[in-house]
Amino acid sequence: MRYFLILLFSLILYPFNSNSQVIGNYIGDESILYAQTKQVGQFFRRFNAEEDQYGERFSINDSLFHNPYFRKKFLNMLFDEKSINFKKEFKKEFIDEVVNKKNPSFLNFHGGNWFAEVKTKFIYYDKEETLTLFLKLEEEKIGSKWVITNVYFQPFHQLFLNHDTIAQSDKKFLHPLSHELDFMNLIKIFNKNEIIEQYAAKEYYPDYLTLFIYEFKKSNLKFETVINVKFHFFQINGWYFELSDFNRRSYNSGWLISNLLKISEDERSILMRYIYHE
Repeated sequence: MRYFLILLFSLILYPFNSNSQVIGNYIGDESILYAQTKQVGQFFRRFNAEEDQYGERFSINDSLFHNPYFRKKFLNMLFDEKSINFKKEFKKEFIDEVVNKKNPSFLNFHGGNWFAEVKTKFIYYDKEETLTLFLKLEEEKIGSKWVITNVYFQPFHQLFLNHDTIAQSDKKFLHPLSHELDFMNLIKIFNKNEIIEQYAAKEYYPDYLTLFIYEFKKSNLKFETVINVKFHFFQINGWYFELSDFNRRSYNSGWLISNLLKISEDERSILMRYIYHE
């Protein structure tokens, strides 16, 4: 009976359904609503084959729960078909690895290694600006919560040199015998338009989150609205994928994988820096 349901499930890929509704000039097809991955939590369940195409959750004793064949069907539907951000051969390789019968991979909502990128609109000194917040789930004794971990804001970044730029520049420094002068040579730093980062310790890195909170507390930053949300996933060993929301009249809509990369551990660190604009 379950395998018969699998065959029925594949029919939702085709544009015909007896449950069509006509409202004015709008033709509504309920099967599209079933096919859409409307919530992020639903994406997790569909990725793991923990619910059917109608959003009904499987019990762990159900023959379709984590079923490899059923997972392949759903995983193929969880990619943005119009995306040019990943190689098509990566998609097949990724799905084959994820549903490997001997060592399958599953997403874990509370498993870490995934985070949100939220593009927002703020008013900064009376000027409208785009500001990106990065958030992750933080576990509590009871439940969990989303917390801000990083910020990307162009006006902040323009104030600071990054480490690579500092390393390549004609770096200034305080003489090692400055203490014998009671550090009075500090005046040459603060009386001139120097690049102050050059005098900071090697491990120094600008804390944009603290700067963001400071400016907000001083009422220099005022929140307007959320523009866009996407998610970055590093939970599948050796892979990275991006999850974006597509609002369109199509079976291929809702929360879908919009980017896919096969990465090593070193490449993961580079990619993280790229995402954070570091």
